[in-house]
Amino acid sequence: QVQLVESGGGLVQPGGSLRLSCASSGRTFRSYVVGWFRQAPGKEREFLTAITWNAGYTLYADSVKGRFTISRDNAENTAYLQMNSLKPEDTAVYYCAASPFSNVQTMGNIARYNYWGQGTQVTVSS
Repeated sequence: QVQLVESGGGLVQPGGSLRLSCASSGRTFRSYVVGWFRQAPGKEREFLTAITWNAGYTLYADSVKGRFTISRDNAENTAYLQMNSLKPEDTAVYYCAASPFSNVQTMGNIARYNYWGQGTQVTVSS
């Protein structure tokens, strides 16, 4: 069983930065793909980015490419999402998720993620 806890959300002005963390209590986290998603009010949950177990491959949605960076520290059982140049449209609840499936071609598929955190609110507003 993999339990995930996100932290680092908050209120930030447009153009600002935040770094989200996703901490896991299980050692199996180290072998899982980790993804970040977000959900804005009235919208479906949206894939943002994902990273393989060894950080050898990352995938980004076009909406965040060049602004967000995913990383992980397996020694700390933690993944990160560095968010720069934030826009009001980035306002949402952000979730991390983990998947035991290593196929990089499906990393953007929400259905492949078995474990989810509770989410952390990010609000971008002046």
